[in-house]
Amino acid sequence: MVWTADAIPSQEGRVALVTGANSGLGLATARALSARGATVVMACRSRRKAEAARSQLLEVGLTGLDLLELDLADLNSVRCAASELCDRYGHLDLLFNNAGVMAPPRTLTKQGHELQLGVNHLGHMALTLQLLPLMQGRHDARVVTVTSGAQYFGRIRWTDPSWNEGYDRYGAYSQSKLANVMFALELEAQQQEQESGIRSLAAHPGLARTDLQPTAIATGGNQFEALVYRLMDPLFQSADMGALPQLHAATAETAQGGEHYGPDQWGGMRGHPTRCWIAQAALDREQRQRLWQLSEELAGGLLMP
Repeated sequence: MVWTADAIPSQEGRVALVTGANSGLGLATARALSARGATVVMACRSRRKAEAARSQLLEVGLTGLDLLELDLADLNSVRCAASELCDRYGHLDLLFNNAGVMAPPRTLTKQGHELQLGVNHLGHMALTLQLLPLMQGRHDARVVTVTSGAQYFGRIRWTDPSWNEGYDRYGAYSQSKLANVMFALELEAQQQEQESGIRSLAAHPGLARTDLQPTAIATGGNQFEALVYRLMDPLFQSADMGALPQLHAATAETAQGGEHYGPDQWGGMRGHPTRCWIAQAALDREQRQRLWQLSEELAGGLLMP
């Protein structure tokens, strides 16, 4: 039997934070959780876009939707957002590290890191570590970090993680997506050792139709790349379908910490949630710990509260 959003158990009384909830996978995730009774904190960089998305959900009768300003490209903004969430709610049950950027021209974060590494990995790692105290003691607390199939092509550039030389925008994207799953697995290992009760999982959407692809094409200005995406368009599934793996990871009773979910058809490109394989590099704990240490060095003390 395939798993759909109808299988999400009641989320009454639970607080979920979804980064990048104003569009695509994040908006679909917020919609599904709100429909099951959760209080959903839509953490977004653009207040205007977040308010428009919230209004869209309110118009169809959903409730329990809150907004939180969060710029993952600025670790100081991450710290402020975590503090604000603590003041508002004092606890958190579900965290979706969902937001992301894909294949922009080389751009730096506020702290001077390559944008994709900074937003997709460092920003989410900082957010997670600062919110973990709010998840302590909560029943079935889970962190879901969204990666992609690009993890399988990624490698960590240990001596030049910000691509100061030879920038390749898809290479940098793949690095960040590998970092996502490495972080998710190492976080799970640490939480198991601490017996915290918090579970960490990873998920990827397959080929889901979101704003990422057209934005990447527009900023890249590559006609061949645009042609490839047009030819691939029939393979793309909806954002609602693409969000199912992360919703399954966060809410299914059978989902366990350290697992990775993605679509079950066409080699993980589309379909319903199923367990899927993890990039080999992410299975090596020494490499995961090395990335954790590197991330701490890059963040310069801004990862923790």
